[in-house]
Amino acid sequence: MAKYDFIACYILANRKNGTLYTGVTSDLFQRIEQHKLGKGSVFAAKYGCDRLVWYARFPEMAPALQRERTIKGWPRQWKINLIEEHNRFWDDLSGQLSEYGW
Repeated sequence: MAKYDFIACYILANRKNGTLYTGVTSDLFQRIEQHKLGKGSVFAAKYGCDRLVWYARFPEMAPALQRERTIKGWPRQWKINLIEEHNRFWDDLSGQLSEYGW
């Protein structure tokens, strides 16, 4: 997949209602692979955050970065509400992704 093919803001968790990690990437498929291998970020690896529980795709990086900053500023409960609005059971959504963007 070429760079910037799947720009996304995303939230990872280690379990339902567990530790949350919010990130942004230009290639969500590759980034999730890195997280699953424990190489995505020190924080995510330390707390076992490798379950993709929410993501939003963007056509450009600037709005994705803005969304990440906004979400990081939210109280924890707002993040949980966002996740549960789209993923009630906190399923790992990485299975929905493919190397080709979906």
